[in-house]
Amino acid sequence: MLSQITISNYTIVSSLEMDFLPGMTVITGETGAGKSIMLDALGLCLGDRADPKAVRPGCDRADISARFDISQIPAATQWLQERDLNPADEVLLRRVITAEGRSRAYINGTPVTLQDCAALGAMLIDIHSQHAHQSLLRKPVQRALLDAYAKHLPLAREVEQHASQWLRRKRELELLAGSGDERNARLQLLSYQLDELDKLALQDGELTRLEQEQKLLANAETILHSAHQALELCDAQASGVRKALQLMSNDAHATQAARDARELLDSAAIQLNEAHAEIQHHIDSVEVDPQRLEDVQSRLEALYDVARKHRVMPEQLPQLHTDLAEELAALHSGGQRIEDIRAEMTTLANDYQTAALKLGKQRQAAAKKLIKNASKILASLAMEHCKLEIALKPTGSDAPQPHGLEDVEVLISTNPGAPTQPLGKIASGGELSRISLAIQVVTASTATVPSMVFDEVDVGIGGAVAEVVGKLLRELATKTQVLCVTHLPQVAAQGDQHLRVSKTSSKSSAETQLSRLQDEDKVNEIARMLGGVKITEHTLAHAREMLAG
Repeated sequence: MLSQITISNYTIVSSLEMDFLPGMTVITGETGAGKSIMLDALGLCLGDRADPKAVRPGCDRADISARFDISQIPAATQWLQERDLNPADEVLLRRVITAEGRSRAYINGTPVTLQDCAALGAMLIDIHSQHAHQSLLRKPVQRALLDAYAKHLPLAREVEQHASQWLRRKRELELLAGSGDERNARLQLLSYQLDELDKLALQDGELTRLEQEQKLLANAETILHSAHQALELCDAQASGVRKALQLMSNDAHATQAARDARELLDSAAIQLNEAHAEIQHHIDSVEVDPQRLEDVQSRLEALYDVARKHRVMPEQLPQLHTDLAEELAALHSGGQRIEDIRAEMTTLANDYQTAALKLGKQRQAAAKKLIKNASKILASLAMEHCKLEIALKPTGSDAPQPHGLEDVEVLISTNPGAPTQPLGKIASGGELSRISLAIQVVTASTATVPSMVFDEVDVGIGGAVAEVVGKLLRELATKTQVLCVTHLPQVAAQGDQHLRVSKTSSKSSAETQLSRLQDEDKVNEIARMLGGVKITEHTLAHAREMLAG
């Protein structure tokens, strides 16, 4: 779960540090105070693109850190171990943005790519923005929600892989059997790509060696400092052991216990000497070399750039080189390759059909369950007459499609007896907000990430429905950590932890602050949300009643 966030010189925040607890945390504040700034900053730690304009005016850089407890997330620990990123019970994601537009990302103090931050962040936290109900109108989002809810993403990826391979082979076959101009164009492209990879000349194991060397060089000063301290401690301990050995060597110490003690001290002296030698060897292998660090980083950037160009992971570049070389050789070889490709396409099509049929059955079962649970929530949100469906329609294509044999679309009818239609044609803004929230709460309840963020997803909701929304989020918080930015007192009253965002302004600057509310401060904030500027005793009593209930 998210345990702490620290923000320095970001937009209108000069300095902010906040610890987070399990359960439901609500974040409130007046309009324009900057309630979503903290979540925007968190997004940067998770790999979002940075805008240099976000650096606080007059400052050189913005610095943001997010600390997560991963003691219960073995997948995240394994991910860190595989990349030698100092796995522990906590992980620290840090992002630095300069006013000149440069950006750096770190995981546990080690420089990493934004893709690394995003990959790790996906295991740690899920952010539902206030615009999520708009994205729900898009079919790909609907399909992704269903697949995530059904927990069959590995099967969906397998289907996509079979289809993608089939389509690549189909393309290759068309080139081999197609027009000369198209074949020649492909030959030129493949030749250019192979020439680029030849010049890159990535060696076996080079990427791993470079990443390890970059980590060593980037932390050389810290490593040397701590190693020298360890060396001094070994010297001090060795001196003490030698003195103890001398004291125990007196003939007066003639017992068996004394003899055993001398043997142990002698062994300790040997081990300390060996440790001293190994530490010195370690020190000798580390040097502060800014030029070599720059060279290594340049080489890594070149590898990463080529990998991004080809849309593969850097470690997949050797395999890409082999695949492109085989395709180029096939274009030159002609006939036999055509027969081989046709045989491969038949096998891939069969594998695809088997996996896609299985995926379709799982989608059908998951759709029924999702609709059943979402409909219960919609009934509690004053939409009991709403009829929700998830239509799985055949794609109508004979060729394997990356997303399976069916298109996924959410349909709805908001009036009894009316036919269901796509969301965008039927639902009003307020209805769409409630439908989106119901689906998000249902899908979030099966999510594997330990933290969920809801950024004003309660837009367009009020009254008794708002109270239900608050209770839904509170119930969800019994299963996962929930952070909720809200403008509704009914939702805020449900929080286990209440944070208030406030802004102070002067002629020259503005400043946002975040404070934790307790007891009467929490009552006053709920009352403010209920009654506006003028807070009466009646409003305060209402606020206390809401918090008590």
